[in-house]
Amino acid sequence: MVLYGASGHCKVIIDILECNNQSIETIIDDAPKSSVILKRPVLNSKQFDFSSVQNMILSIGNNKVRKRLAAELKFNFAKAIHPKAIVSNHANLGEGTVVMAGAIVNPDAQIGKHCIINTGAVVEHDCLISDYAHISPKASLAGGVIVGEGTQVGIGASVIQGVKIGKWTVIGAGAVIINDIPDHVTVVGNPGRILKK
Repeated sequence: MVLYGASGHCKVIIDILECNNQSIETIIDDAPKSSVILKRPVLNSKQFDFSSVQNMILSIGNNKVRKRLAAELKFNFAKAIHPKAIVSNHANLGEGTVVMAGAIVNPDAQIGKHCIINTGAVVEHDCLISDYAHISPKASLAGGVIVGEGTQVGIGASVIQGVKIGKWTVIGAGAVIINDIPDHVTVVGNPGRILKK
């Protein structure tokens, strides 16, 4: 497995892979801040031979950067699911998606490509999470919630059932979402209100 991106997000993915006894071949980064991460060497991507790649995970927290790299790189993107996450056999996860410890993904949840379901997040039944979205730690989505492409649902946010959240939107930490939210906005508060477009 090759991990692209040597950040804090990468550390969590390393831990997931180690817990699953999956080998990590290489960690690469475009501008490494350190030559080592969790006792593993980090290589500059400019010096890396991509022809040897069999499986890759984009270990980058920035949703827009993950989207750009996924379009540029034509590899087999693997999933990573922590053994202490609960993922229903009736849920569907796209390539490149990672699910952290303590997260719960319930039946008929559909999670797109290169998503992050972070520590302790809850994705209830029949939710639809579009590509490159990030459900932050302890965020909770009730049944049938739709989250648009590239959207980040902030730490500890709560979204009631059946709400639709647009694409490339930011839901602030601890926000309570009781109404549909449009594309390209930032929402904060309880109840959630649009802070800026």
